[in-house]
This record gives sequence, structure tokens and C-alpha cells, in this order.
Amino acid sequence: MTQMAMQMNWEQIMQEQLGDEIVHVDGATREKLSKDYYWYSPVLNRQLQHMKAADVIAIPRSEAEVAEIIAFGYHHNIPVTVRGAGTGNYGQAVPLQGGIVLDLSRMDEILEIGPGYAKLQCGVRLGVIDKKAREAGQEIRIYPSTYVKATVGGFVSGGSGGIGSITHGNLWDGNVLEAVIYTMEETPQRLVVQGRDLFNYIHNYGTTGILTEVTIPLSPRTEWAQLIVSFDTLQQSMKFGEALAREAAIPKRLIAPMEWPIPSYFVPFAKVIKAGKAAVMLEVAEGSMDSVEALVNSYGGCIDHFIEAKQYRKTIGVSDFTWNHTTLWAMKTDSSMTYLQAGFELGRYEEQIVLLKAKWGDEVYLHFEWVRSGGELALNALPIVRFQSEERLYEIVAFCESIGVKIFDPHTWVLEQGGRGEVGSMARKKRENDPRGLLNPGKMKVEP
Repeated sequence: MTQMAMQMNWEQIMQEQLGDEIVHVDGATREKLSKDYYWYSPVLNRQLQHMKAADVIAIPRSEAEVAEIIAFGYHHNIPVTVRGAGTGNYGQAVPLQGGIVLDLSRMDEILEIGPGYAKLQCGVRLGVIDKKAREAGQEIRIYPSTYVKATVGGFVSGGSGGIGSITHGNLWDGNVLEAVIYTMEETPQRLVVQGRDLFNYIHNYGTTGILTEVTIPLSPRTEWAQLIVSFDTLQQSMKFGEALAREAAIPKRLIAPMEWPIPSYFVPFAKVIKAGKAAVMLEVAEGSMDSVEALVNSYGGCIDHFIEAKQYRKTIGVSDFTWNHTTLWAMKTDSSMTYLQAGFELGRYEEQIVLLKAKWGDEVYLHFEWVRSGGELALNALPIVRFQSEERLYEIVAFCESIGVKIFDPHTWVLEQGGRGEVGSMARKKRENDPRGLLNPGKMKVEP
């Protein structure tokens, strides 16, 4: 090593080796790309807003450059935290121990769109994929409400389901076909992963390997109509939602019931939202509108707003107000609002709703998403909570669990605590692929 190199810190050595097009050490870039959307949670915001930024931001353009960054990090024993677009809500992309943030957003090439699949670099945005797929007579199957910004690699590594999950389930339900993973070793391995082994890399926050390429399934293009349907009561909206979810003859992409006053937060739809009513946000195949309208009428509902399929993606759509965008609109109206993630029981959800509302009143507003999981109908919820304190928030969590409502805690960055459950297989894969525990340390209880 030359005398000059001996006097340089590792950040300078890395910039010298890889060049300043890839390695960024300026404060503004480091601060910006060391954060994600953790501010949805007042708990995480308190814990993370003053967290030290990464020491270096590395923005590679190819797998070869990714491998070079990994090898450098391993050699110098530096933590590496992988980042897509940073739209995650749990601090997934926040480096807890400094080091390198590996921003993969430049790797955004659509490698191939074939019959029933798309092979993609990890940094391709989901909105871009869907546009290109639809031009080819196909479409992506599931996507989050952040699809305009979110990358496919970030969604696979940090997400779970979204719009389309009512038909196609979540990421574990065959919505990832193949992934290319790099290990965190002295000589990084390039693994091509398929089948059940993919589960070690889905919703793992980049703790078990670095995903650089992913192949996802596509479905035939459908012409989607969008609707806002209102009901006098939340109960009516829920029964309608369940009936539509179970109606196999009606293709659907979204069924999102929510109680009043949640619809009042949706400012762009203020002229069509009916005061005091529960609302259901829908995406259904345009050719099934007669059946949908008959079902709406049979449950005492009213179609308040209709966006025809030819306006799809040309105007603000109903999906922009569902999943966690519902929470965002609430927070825009009232900054004290936050949320939970929950699973209600199919046979008990009416009872659970009554118990929750009786206990918490307007401290908890209910927002549901009908989905499929493992092929079975399921009822997910993202209740909006008026935040008072962390103690009060976890009183609500404890009450939910006491009545059988499962909580997937969005106020933690630890995988196991956030509802990921047993991570034994993932922990074994982490020890195998990341022997020094350098990948996004602190995000799993089980470290090498």
C-alpha cells in the first residue's frame, strides 16, 4: 500500500477505487439516501430521525459494480444496507450502523417481457413495468400504492402485497418466479434462486443477500374500471366487499372498504364523496359492470363515482387512496394520525369490529383490504389510529390481539417483531450468505 493510501480513510479509498460517479460522500446525498418513509410511524420517527447517516452512498450501474462494492465492504468489514426507492415504512432502508448504503435505483433495465413474465433489473419502477407490460397486452399482478416510485427489487425485499392481491395473493403466492442474489462474501457468489428458496429473500429487508434481478409473472391485460361505492354503514360495506370478493365471475383488482370519516380525507374526490357514508374503493373489469351494479344495489349501496377504463392511469385513480396511501391522506389532514396493520378473522370480523369500535371509538378508524393469501380469502386491515403515546398505541395493539385480531406491527424495524414470524430458514440463509453479519445489521433478532 502506498503512503498516500495509508493516510486515506476507507471512504476515500472506496471513492478512489470506484470513482465518484458511483461513490458519493457529500452530506446532502448521504442524509437523503439514508432515510425511508419511516415517518409514517411516530415511534420510528422518534427513534430514527436523528440516526447518523451512512458514511458512503454507492450507486452502481451493473452487477459487476455491485460485486466490487460487496467485496470492498467485506474486506474492510463495513455494513452494507441495500436501498430501492426508499418508499418502505419500517426503516428497512435506514442504516443502523452507518457504513455503505447500496442504492440500486440506477439498475433499471427491463431485460425481457415475454408471455406471462417480465425479467427485470431490481431498480425498475413498478409503474414503468406496468406501462410496458400493458403495451404488450399484459400487466403486473400485484403492486403497492407507491407503485409510481417503488422499485421491483424494493417491493420484493420490503413489501408483501397490494393492489391485485384480491386475485393473485401476496408475494409468496407465486408472484416472484426467480431472483438473482449476490452473497456478502470476500468473493461474492451470484445465486439464481427459484421455488421455495425465494422465501428467504422475500420481505427480508436485504438481510440475507443482495437482489439485483427479478422475474415476476404477468397476467393478460384487463380493462379496469374504477369506482367509489357508498353505504350507510360500515357493516353493509363489509358484507358487500365479502360478496364481491367471493364472486369468481367478476374479475377484480381492488376491494377496499373504509368507515367514515376516512373518505373525507380524500381531497381530490371531495365533490363525489358522500358525507357520513362508508365507502368502498373498487377496481373491477369494465365488462363486468352490470354484475357489479346489481351486487351494489342488493347491499343497499350507491355508485358515487365511476372512472371508465380508457381513463386508466390518465387521471388520479382510486388505488391512490388505498393500502397505505389511505394513511397518508389521513396524515395530511391530521398529523397526529398513524396506523396499524392487522388481520381479521373471516368468521368473526363483524363481532371484532363491534368490539373495537365500542372500546376505542374515534381513536381507531377502520380501513380494510380484501385479499387472498395462500389461495384463501382473507381480510387485511390498515386501521388509522389517532396517536397519543406509545403506551396508548400498544394498549390498542394488546386489545386487538385479545379479541383475535392479529397485528403486524409497523412501528418496528425488526423483522420478527413486525409479524414476519419465525425466520429460522431465513436466519440460516443469512449465516450462509452473510457470514460476518454485514447486510443491514440490526433488522433481524437472529444475527450470525
